[in-house]
Amino acid sequence: MAKRLFDLVVALLALLLLSPLLAAVALAIKLDSPGPVFFRQRRVGRHGREFLIHKFRTMVVDAPQRGLALTVGADPRITRIGQRLRATRLDELPQLLDVVAGTMSLVGPRPEVPHYVARYPVELRDRVLAVRPGITDPASLAGLDEAATLAAAADPEREYIETVMPRKLRLAADYAERASLRTDLVVLLRTVGTLLARARP
Repeated sequence: MAKRLFDLVVALLALLLLSPLLAAVALAIKLDSPGPVFFRQRRVGRHGREFLIHKFRTMVVDAPQRGLALTVGADPRITRIGQRLRATRLDELPQLLDVVAGTMSLVGPRPEVPHYVARYPVELRDRVLAVRPGITDPASLAGLDEAATLAAAADPEREYIETVMPRKLRLAADYAERASLRTDLVVLLRTVGTLLARARP
């Protein structure tokens, strides 16, 4: 209950304070390329329930038809504004709406698409899906350069399934078992610090 109240209060305050930035990003996306401002995708949440995640659109509209669900290196499907949004993680801000809706938390294991959740080992799947997915978590902070790592692989999807995903799952399961308001605050502060550092020219 305390975590949910914390999530709700912080998410609402963040949406209020960041509303000028959110409006500016939305306008930039509309001016940069044709298509909607938001990108919605089905993800797997707490207890295996699926939901629609919200992000600012960073790719061309027909990106799903042009390649993998993964983003690999300098993906040509990413728009000019999208590159900047991904580098600063501003594309994740609309997930504050998902936090308010209760399908996500500020901190928690990143939600995955059903295709990859189906490959989770059973012993890790139950632990990771026992909590609400989050906008950020320790695994996200440890894998900021995931796209570059996959780009260097001969088979990016195989590298993700066999190497990257198991590492993320172990970190996510560890978080889920020891999650508290204190650990969430630490992760949030680390996330803000990391993003501010990446946003510097």
